[in-house]
Amino acid sequence: MVALSTPEINKAWKAEDFTLRGVDEKFYSLSDVKGDKGLVVAFICNHCPYVQSISTKLVRDATELKRIGVGFIAINSNSPTVSPDDSFEGMIEFSMQNNFNFPYVIDITQEVARKYGAVCTPDFFGFNQDLKLQYRGRLDYAEMSQLLDAKRELSIAMSEIAKTGEFKGDQIPSIGCSIKWNT
Repeated sequence: MVALSTPEINKAWKAEDFTLRGVDEKFYSLSDVKGDKGLVVAFICNHCPYVQSISTKLVRDATELKRIGVGFIAINSNSPTVSPDDSFEGMIEFSMQNNFNFPYVIDITQEVARKYGAVCTPDFFGFNQDLKLQYRGRLDYAEMSQLLDAKRELSIAMSEIAKTGEFKGDQIPSIGCSIKWNT
């Protein structure tokens, strides 16, 4: 495990479209998951202890964000060859164990992770209603602890984005496990 940090954001960048298969066997594109007020694209996986430690908070925040018109999707771009725990079958199990209430999809070619510049799991991208990037940072300051009362940085940012279309606050990079690229 290597803790990597996400790079700074480019607020002029617009979300790249995709069509990816979910653990429910449906296919999802940007238009399927975008909310009226924005979208969170989260790069996660099954095996990463950083992701495992926030799974309950992901469900909580996705639920609350949906209520204010922000869509949520989680993408697993890890190579199952390099990281067998991140297989599609493992995704189904991980999603069920954690009661995911958002699409959890596989990026088997890793093309979407490359287009987005994802570097770690978790890696959060917050877009406004026009799908322009406004937030790229961490979920909260708790990192791997189970603190439920940690300052909810992603949620705060996305609430502001839902109201104003932009986020002007601090963006602290997410840290986590590296994306497991195909060899």
